Amino acid sequence: MADNDVAAYDPQNIFAKMLKGEIPCHKIYEDGDTMAFLDIMPRTEGHTLVITKEPAVDLFAISAQGLDKLMAVVQKLAPQIKAAVGADGVMIQQFNGEAAGQTVLHLHVHIVPIKEGVPVKPHAGDMANADELAATAEKIKAVLKG
Repeated sequence: MADNDVAAYDPQNIFAKMLKGEIPCHKIYEDGDTMAFLDIMPRTEGHTLVITKEPAVDLFAISAQGLDKLMAVVQKLAPQIKAAVGADGVMIQQFNGEAAGQTVLHLHVHIVPIKEGVPVKPHAGDMANADELAATAEKIKAVLKG
């Protein structure tokens, strides 16, 4: 953990519970330091969240090593997610603090595939259909497996 107060991190936040297996998610990737899963309120098809396993509220609370590992996974997954859903580009977003749009106080990075001419839904919008998310997760996992 970086210089921020460890007490600011809530180990019962929804992402911490996902990491502990207490809450299900449409996981597409996991390693010793990170996990990636589909956003249940996707802005586009394939909208993925990559989270650190380090207990960090935001970008300012993670160790440099943890941030390196997190961003390496974002860099690795983004082009594969883009290919899996047939997107033309990828938007990478990361919010710090509720005033900036962070809705879960656990550091995470959004990978948002963009298709030309297809509108991007609002951040924290409508919940997606679970079956559609499962199908998208399988499509992405197939590309990740090569």
